[in-house]
Amino acid sequence: MSDLPKAKTRPASNWSAIWVLPLIALLIGGWLGWRAYNQTGIEIQVRFESGEGIQANKTEVVYKGMSVGKVKALALDDEGNTKGVIATVEMNKDVQQYLKSSTRFWLVKPSVSLAGITGLETLVSGNYIAISPGEGDSVRKFKALAEEPPLSDAKPGLHLTIKADRLGSLNRGSPVFYKQIQVGEVKSYLLSEDQDTVELKVFIEPTYANLVRKHTRFWNASGVSIDASLTGVKVRSESLASIVAGGIAFATPENRRDSPPTDPSLPFRLYEDFEAAQAGIRVKVKLSDFEGLQAGRTPVMYKGIQVGNLKTLNVDPDLASATAELILEPLAEEYLVQGTQFWVVKPSISLAGINGLEALVKGNYIAVRPGDRGGAPQREFEARPKAPPLDLRAPGLHLVLFTENLGSLEVGSPVLYKQVKVGSVQSYQFSRTHKQLVIGVHIEKEYEGLVNGSTRFWNASGVTLTGGLTGGIQVKSESLQSLMAGGIAFDTPEPNVPLKKRVPRFRLFADKEQATQMGTLVSIKVERADGLRPGTPIRFKGLDVGKVEDVDLSGDLQSVLLKARITEVPERIARVGSQFWVVKPELGLMRTANLETLVTGQYIEVQPAAKNLGAQTSFVALPQPPEAAVAEAGLSLVLSAARRGSLKIGVPVTYREVTVGKVTGYELGQTADRVLIHILIEPKYAPLVRGGTRFWNSSGFGIDIGLFKGATVRTESLETLIQGGVAFATPDGERMGSPARPEQTFPLFDKFEDEWLTWAPKIPLAK
Repeated sequence: MSDLPKAKTRPASNWSAIWVLPLIALLIGGWLGWRAYNQTGIEIQVRFESGEGIQANKTEVVYKGMSVGKVKALALDDEGNTKGVIATVEMNKDVQQYLKSSTRFWLVKPSVSLAGITGLETLVSGNYIAISPGEGDSVRKFKALAEEPPLSDAKPGLHLTIKADRLGSLNRGSPVFYKQIQVGEVKSYLLSEDQDTVELKVFIEPTYANLVRKHTRFWNASGVSIDASLTGVKVRSESLASIVAGGIAFATPENRRDSPPTDPSLPFRLYEDFEAAQAGIRVKVKLSDFEGLQAGRTPVMYKGIQVGNLKTLNVDPDLASATAELILEPLAEEYLVQGTQFWVVKPSISLAGINGLEALVKGNYIAVRPGDRGGAPQREFEARPKAPPLDLRAPGLHLVLFTENLGSLEVGSPVLYKQVKVGSVQSYQFSRTHKQLVIGVHIEKEYEGLVNGSTRFWNASGVTLTGGLTGGIQVKSESLQSLMAGGIAFDTPEPNVPLKKRVPRFRLFADKEQATQMGTLVSIKVERADGLRPGTPIRFKGLDVGKVEDVDLSGDLQSVLLKARITEVPERIARVGSQFWVVKPELGLMRTANLETLVTGQYIEVQPAAKNLGAQTSFVALPQPPEAAVAEAGLSLVLSAARRGSLKIGVPVTYREVTVGKVTGYELGQTADRVLIHILIEPKYAPLVRGGTRFWNSSGFGIDIGLFKGATVRTESLETLIQGGVAFATPDGERMGSPARPEQTFPLFDKFEDEWLTWAPKIPLAK
């Protein structure tokens, strides 16, 4: 028998791991079932008049931008007389508490109207159903609104009722303005119970709720108001938004500023327009010109915008003035201060153009320019007789010009730069001393950089004629506009020259030449002013180097004082030693010169000083051209005669009827018994004069008459016959003598001897 151990036995287990899988599946299924039950929405029905724009499984229900449901199905509503569409909507459980009897639904889709564009977001996301939660019992069936409901009265802000005689162009969403700022909107409107008025529900935002007081006035600011008559046309509008969509404006009259806060339960009246509301600021203006003004029709304008109207107009007892009561919009209140200006605008036609052209359409009106903010408040004013100058606060450069003569300039005349209009004349008046005129000029902002400290202004009015018989006539005019209305032109020769004052001051020159000319001013005293006038040229060797600017008597009335400007090389001319003389025509038997001045007119010749001995600006003109002999080379001699005869400076000195020199001057001798005549022999012919040379006066002619030989007429030449002259002859042989010395004196005989005419020595001439 074997002694092996005995095996132990135990019963088999009934558990198997495979049972884990069914358990997991059961848990997952239970969780999914619970989740499906938990997320299952609440099904409701919403009835719409039309299913247009609603799609099953696509159109969502949106609340404050979040999707809270979706349309599951659409079905026709066969109940009742009116057919409709029932939309089955599955709502999220989260909004179950809002599904009450007063909850409202409506379809949102894009809509374009005069009041604006609504539902613009649906162009991307598609139409959707909006919901507005309400109170009451829980329900599952609703009737959709045909349009979006008005703002809730529970929304923070001020909710008012306004009664109007008619709706006009007002609509839901029409803006409500205060000083042209939108502060609210029209919520809704309906006929009153008596059907005589329209009740408008208006919402004012919380920020602006305190602006509405018990005595606040509301008026219809819709569209454009036109009041036309033979006296003019009055056009009025609150803003562009009110033109398109209608609107309401309000304000509290100035004398009701202490009005208590409004009671929202009490309705307001909606006036027809601003004038009917009389909510503006009352201002009194004394007018010296009130022609064409009408109470109730004449507007008050600021830069083309109506800011009020003429309420009453009473002529003063003196019949020369009137007191006007104006009603201005509250928007202008802070500008009604000291410095505010009023004036009457009416059409006027002048060479400068047409002013107040708009008054031809709307009639004469009252214009206003506000004063500086922060000034002392003022409610009574005196109107200006005409429009004031341009406000210095206007963009651009404002400057002042001084002139002695206004010419044809007037308000509105153009200011030109290179014939382009860059500004205009704004005003003119006498200076404090009444010796000059002060012209106010405005340069437009885009051109103000063209003016700096070097700018020169000149009067460009009318036509300028220049020229003469030889050079023709030149006609100059800056532009057609300046030809008719006057004008001012300017040029700026140097860049980057700063202006010294906030309102720069400049001189207004009479013309361009005066404005642009440079050089040195000098004075020249002459005996007479025959043929001399402003513009007479000053010349040197045929070139113009200056011009006479003024001709006047000297202080002692004994001479004439010329004021001239040297424009060419003034540093060489306006200095000590320069000589001036008048060049005029000479016509006679003895001398004919400067005939061109018969046509061109007289002029002044100048001989600049050879050396610089210092500057000089005052000169005395020579009575005749200066002697040039001192500066010329040659042999200077002196002839002694009993009298001068017909000799004068410049007459020729001849040898064998060939001119070899000239007379350079004459004077009395020391004892006054002789006349000393100075001559100059040209260097080439100087060897012809010797110690034995004989000089005689060759002026005129001689007649030798005999009974048998007839008459013999002798003269040196036709030239000496007319203007005189000196002739000489030199003997040959030993009588010739040595060459003449400078300044050697020879006798001057009245006539020649026959022997002298036979002398013919051979003398080499100088090279």
